[in-house]
Amino acid sequence: MDKILQVKNLHVSFSTYGGEVKAVRGVSFDLHKGETLAIVGESGCGKSVTSQSIMRLIPEPPGKIHQGEIIFKDRDIIKMKEPELRKIRGANISMIFQDPMTALNPTLTIGEQIMEGIIQHEKLSRDQAKRVAVEMLNLVGIPNPEIRLKQYPHQFSGGMRQRIVIAMALVCRPDVLIADEPTTALDVTIQAQILELFRDIQKKTGVSIILITHDLGVVAQVADRIAVMYAGRIVEIGTRREIFYQPQHPYTKGLLQSVPRLDAEKAELVPIPGTPPDLFSPPVGCAFAARCPHAMEVCDKVYPFKTQLTSDHNVDCWLQDERAQKLVSSFK
Repeated sequence: MDKILQVKNLHVSFSTYGGEVKAVRGVSFDLHKGETLAIVGESGCGKSVTSQSIMRLIPEPPGKIHQGEIIFKDRDIIKMKEPELRKIRGANISMIFQDPMTALNPTLTIGEQIMEGIIQHEKLSRDQAKRVAVEMLNLVGIPNPEIRLKQYPHQFSGGMRQRIVIAMALVCRPDVLIADEPTTALDVTIQAQILELFRDIQKKTGVSIILITHDLGVVAQVADRIAVMYAGRIVEIGTRREIFYQPQHPYTKGLLQSVPRLDAEKAELVPIPGTPPDLFSPPVGCAFAARCPHAMEVCDKVYPFKTQLTSDHNVDCWLQDERAQKLVSSFK
């Protein structure tokens, strides 16, 4: 499968009064054409910072991309100047943010906001842009689009506003769509509708999606591959089946055990003990070692090597090292 986006050894930090927060520490992954890659993890693990770095939306200062590459169509986004970035944002790579109300301008009609991106990137007339806007509202399931174009954000429900934000992100037919917690602010019924909409749009347009979420229930419904982040690093990545049925990192297993399941004999959930590490001064070794029931001495001293389990599945964990195989039986 062709790679449309490659993130290589990305490091991002933020300067604060308390010191430097090392938010993203050596993140690498590929995004293939037409797939949905979900990035999951606890709050503060670096998911949103990673996604915003792809579009160079990190405010500098206080943020700074220290090193790494973000390769899109054989070009490094990190090295691009602002005029080049403006051409890519919205046209080639689009982003959907968590709260649809803050993503929309309450003083402009829906039509004006959708048409803005079309006129800027596609250089169409207002009449042509209006026809495209109507098509996009139809695509995302907004009834009576000709009438709705003239209305304002406050005249729509939360679910409808999220559909409008999706329409705005897709209006220029981007190659990559980044969705940062797109269903968190919605109730369960509307969440299901939005997730179904993502699947439908991907079939119709072939767009590649990066889905940022902490909700494994959402991931199970839409993701082709899953990257698990912890303390600024991706600790495990694999296909949806590999992550849900063959997880290898203790943190991945902890996440899955803390999610309620309908087929479980007991309703009791198993929380992950402890708290994430301080990213002002992150651990030298595995950041999860302090919370891991299987931690060894080496875990505190050296960050584990990446172990390739299958073509799609790799994990950063000393338990997969051949010298630690005697511990694997107790880990399963």
